[in-house]
Amino acid sequence: MTIFSTAGLFIALSLLFASILAVIVIIPWLRAPRAQANPVDNQLLDINVAVFRERLAELKTDRDNGTIDDSHYQNQKLELERQLLDAQRQVAPMVVPSNKSRIIVAVWVPVLAAMAYLLIGNRAPVFELWQAEDKVGQVADDLLTGKIDQPPAWAIEDSRQLITAMQTNVHRHADDPNRWMRLSELFLSLEANDSALEALSRAYRLSPDNEEIATTYAQISFFANKGQLDANSRRVLQDVLAKNPQHEGAQMLMAMGEARGSNFDQAQGWIQRLRDSISAKPGDHAKALASLDELSANISKQKQQASEGIEVTVSISANLLPLVKGDDVLFVAIRDVKGGPPFAAKRLPISVIKQGKANISLSDLDAMMPERTIASARNDKTQLAVVARISHSGNAVAESGDLSGNPVVISAEQNQVDVEINQQVP
Repeated sequence: MTIFSTAGLFIALSLLFASILAVIVIIPWLRAPRAQANPVDNQLLDINVAVFRERLAELKTDRDNGTIDDSHYQNQKLELERQLLDAQRQVAPMVVPSNKSRIIVAVWVPVLAAMAYLLIGNRAPVFELWQAEDKVGQVADDLLTGKIDQPPAWAIEDSRQLITAMQTNVHRHADDPNRWMRLSELFLSLEANDSALEALSRAYRLSPDNEEIATTYAQISFFANKGQLDANSRRVLQDVLAKNPQHEGAQMLMAMGEARGSNFDQAQGWIQRLRDSISAKPGDHAKALASLDELSANISKQKQQASEGIEVTVSISANLLPLVKGDDVLFVAIRDVKGGPPFAAKRLPISVIKQGKANISLSDLDAMMPERTIASARNDKTQLAVVARISHSGNAVAESGDLSGNPVVISAEQNQVDVEINQQVP
């Protein structure tokens, strides 16, 4: 279907719809009048006559009952007749529209409707969509259904058209998880991670038993959360492992997530399970096992660094709890009392605070720069302080309305500190 045929069909249907509306508007005029010579709207006259007869009957009843005399009766009767004649003279004849008037209305209703659409509506996106579908619609469908892996060169001359056609195709087949999966791959290639994650979440909801979709969804979510396994990603991986305990991709993600969450023993457990799974397979897996050994050694090093860190207990003053919002962010950092970049810092969701408190570990693993660590600061005899702040905007720089506490100075040997958030930034 060409763009002309698509636009022509749309215009034809629009004109048909407008013509139907025009007929509905003028259909009362198309009816033949009942009185052709000098038609008169007799409805009001009939009402006046009926009222006249009722009042005349009442006067006769009053005269027969002796309530009024003959003279009064005759005067009232004459007055009623005069009122009836006046009302009859005011009745205007009904004007029957001419054929010319009917034709004018029939023509101008669709014309005015079309003009309003052309003048008011912005049709550029619609025409661009039609053009994209006509040009690369079939290529988009072939890509989304796996018939081809790469689009032809002519189809990517205007990449925006191909992307638009693919998105439209997916929304027309919204119940197909594979199309959502391939659309997410397109977004990933464009580094649109949020859109890719949304597409994957829809694919997963449509097909939660598909291991490929589930693990890809968990993986993208893992990296989008900066290496953290959130509750949703963990649940997805656990479902995959419940159905297939030997799924190596899910095991690796669990190991990386547990290590990033400072659950080092659990991470080592997942590495061991992954090692056993790989070793049980036939063939040479020396490189894979060597990579696991390297990862295990790295996790052991992280565990050692974490053990040398500082445990921070953050509490919130009771009078500030009503000011905390569900999308707030908690910042905890260790810095030089004289100022400068922190030696270690964490940015955490406010959900880590339970019943007004949160226990957080800060170590060299949380250093912002490799050469600027807690260990190096203590070796240089730098006086350190722990600060905590709740940000409403999520910005690392304090803003008005944020909740904060006074810096707590720690000694060179101190490994535990309590920080209270008890004031609001003016």
